[in-house]
Amino acid sequence: MRDTGKASLRQKLRRRRDALSNAHPQAGEDLANRFPLKLVDRFGPVVAVYSPIGSEIDTRGVIQKLSQYGAQLALPRIAGDDMTFHAWVEGTELIRGRFGLAEPHGDAPEVQPGLILAPLLGFDAEGTRLGYGKGYYDRALAKLRENGHAFICGLAFADQECLSLPKEPHDIPLDWVVTEAGSIPLFLARAKA
Repeated sequence: MRDTGKASLRQKLRRRRDALSNAHPQAGEDLANRFPLKLVDRFGPVVAVYSPIGSEIDTRGVIQKLSQYGAQLALPRIAGDDMTFHAWVEGTELIRGRFGLAEPHGDAPEVQPGLILAPLLGFDAEGTRLGYGKGYYDRALAKLRENGHAFICGLAFADQECLSLPKEPHDIPLDWVVTEAGSIPLFLARAKA
């Protein structure tokens, strides 16, 4: 699917996130402290996490917290145009995949997470998530939703929130966002609309 003119918005939001990452070196620790474990209780036990790349908010503290809580972790793997989630135990060696992603080895079993933590460039109050434009997460999340409920939680800096983002029919909305400043249940706002 073609990107509909969002390239300049992505560049702007990437620059904003770069500045936030430099200005808030403790944000990852704050994010971990604010992450609500009730999401694991409700939508786990399998939780898809991701290793941060570039200026993405540091997820290592959240991953450690989830591991200590007993969540069964999974990481994304990209093959061709598809992204799938594979079982992973914190501390197990990873390999470098496409786009610099840290992925489990190819023999790691594929799993169906009930809670998916997703990276982003920006989000809005309606749950619109602006990703990197390749559509991997949206396609993978659509498949998970076809097979049952998948609860999607974005991890971000608070100042990555935008007033409004362009949305397309294939975009899968976020249900929740956790930032270094707090936790935002976006699905409640959609339910009221």
